[in-house]
Amino acid sequence: MEPRSSDPAARVAFRYSSFRYYMFARFLTTTSSEMQAVAVAWQVYAITNRPLDLGLVGLAHFLPGVFLFLIAGHTADRVPRRRILQLCYAAFSVCSLLLLALALRGGASVFPVYAVLLLNGMVRSFNGPAGQAFLPLLVPEKHFPNAVAWGSSIFQAATIIGPMAGGVLYGWTGSPAPVYGCAALEYLAALVLVSAIKIKAAAERGRRAEPAAAVLQGLQYIWRNKLILGAISLDLFAVLLGGAVALLPVYAREILNVGARGLGALRSAPGIGAVITAVLVAHWPVRRRAGAAMLGCVFGFGAFTIIFGLSRSFPLSLVVLGLAGACDMVSVIVRQTLIQLATPDTMRGRVSAVNMLFIGASNELGQFESGVTAQWLGTIPAVITGGAGTIAVVIAWARLFPALRRVDELTPAPAAVKAAG
Repeated sequence: MEPRSSDPAARVAFRYSSFRYYMFARFLTTTSSEMQAVAVAWQVYAITNRPLDLGLVGLAHFLPGVFLFLIAGHTADRVPRRRILQLCYAAFSVCSLLLLALALRGGASVFPVYAVLLLNGMVRSFNGPAGQAFLPLLVPEKHFPNAVAWGSSIFQAATIIGPMAGGVLYGWTGSPAPVYGCAALEYLAALVLVSAIKIKAAAERGRRAEPAAAVLQGLQYIWRNKLILGAISLDLFAVLLGGAVALLPVYAREILNVGARGLGALRSAPGIGAVITAVLVAHWPVRRRAGAAMLGCVFGFGAFTIIFGLSRSFPLSLVVLGLAGACDMVSVIVRQTLIQLATPDTMRGRVSAVNMLFIGASNELGQFESGVTAQWLGTIPAVITGGAGTIAVVIAWARLFPALRRVDELTPAPAAVKAAG
């Protein structure tokens, strides 16, 4: 469907019905995932009372991606991406129903929960590359930066609503079962929405079969393109070290004393800062010195993580987590725009798979790192050390990847990206 010329330019991506359907579906799946994450974390910590087990939750989500990301990326470049998303949303719903069954049965062991999380991680391995590579098919290339900004804001809005809804529902009922049931229904609703998307057959038809070595082309492309390598690896190491999300149940229960509802608010705070920033960027895009802005915001993410680690005030903790989320959002928008616009559509699935592996490593493996470090050093020293590590990574990457520092404009064909390739 073609856009109406009277629509405001800041909302140009919403002129396309396929984009609207996909954003609503993504909002539902992200809300479900975030609700579920709060319930799983609180349930696991209530059973074991060990920060290490919170780290193992992240590891269970991450491990399948290590083994499947090459296959998942190759699949996203050969199989219609909408079909992959349909299958993934259905599988996510099954995982939620399995968690619901475990919650209703009860029990004092966390290992069945980890087993379901491993299955959920397998589904995420295929959903991530297909979803990232699907977005550029929904809007014209010239509107893609606007689509990224709005997509990021909708994603972050879901990361606000999901944890708060999960925390309130868990706190009100005293059980994770209602959270898992709601998540399963939302995944099914997302399946209906993505099934309604209509795009040109030429854009979505299955790609021709390629030799087995083609699965490695995403890695090879990123390694040759030092600008993209720098952007992806910056996120990997900065968030890997600076992520404090895994330890929020410890802060909510033992340091800030705010319970399950407070945990939902803490998990939502970065999303609030991020969604405000994403909306601002959609209206006032990063037009100049994009690389320097990304590096500066990752530095700020590390600094705010340190302040959160030291805080004993619930309001202050919410504020600094929100500021950390705002800084992270600028980095996300710049990085995703660079990667998708600099990659040919025939390779977007494989490149997105590598990117999703790095994101998974920074988030889920970062949770594992935080859990292990907290077990060794204590919760507060672990968060402070991680924030300091993020700052050190920014300083090092500014020297190791000068092309990243020199990125100026974000356009459909960034000159800096071309030169780096």
